[in-house]
Amino acid sequence: MKQTKKFKGEMAYRIFTPLMRVLFRLYYNPKIIHKEVIPKEGSILLVGNHKHVYDQCLTIMATKRVIHYMAKKEYFDGHFAWFFKMFGCISVNRQIHDHEATEQALDILNHQGAVGLFPEGTRNKTKKFLLPFKFGAVSMAQKTGATIVPFGLTGDYKFRSKNLTIRYGTPFQVPKDMSLEEANEKLYHEVERLMRENLKERP
Repeated sequence: MKQTKKFKGEMAYRIFTPLMRVLFRLYYNPKIIHKEVIPKEGSILLVGNHKHVYDQCLTIMATKRVIHYMAKKEYFDGHFAWFFKMFGCISVNRQIHDHEATEQALDILNHQGAVGLFPEGTRNKTKKFLLPFKFGAVSMAQKTGATIVPFGLTGDYKFRSKNLTIRYGTPFQVPKDMSLEEANEKLYHEVERLMRENLKERP
């Protein structure tokens, strides 16, 4: 089923992302594994760990679908504000339970669109392998019937990186009879597994 509604930023996204994909690949040399599992139609949530402001670029490279990323409000006031605004990202105020941002994401999913988010809620700058996950991704998946596409990111954002890798896991849905705690635990362990798989294969 094709998307039935157009959202802010989609035209700019389709115009500029082909060039961005080429430049990003040439500069950072990322390895993208199992991108073929990303559904070409239907509502999806691309969900994984967060380590760098460029993380969303690796999912943009993996699919031609327009991905509306949920990003902290501060990004829309900083040096990268143009990027987040131009590409239809959803501003999230982390100081409150941002119902407006959630409603925007749900609207996109209910119209067969794609939303990206990082359930850790922030970039992981700690020594922990993976931060605890918030429940937003699994909650939205359950409410809309959207498919979650998990991914694990590892490596360094350096010129011609030798270890920058994103790996996609098996997509899954969150049925109505599954608790959010169970769904979130499943998602967490899958992202953790994908990250560890990356580390086994690249230096």
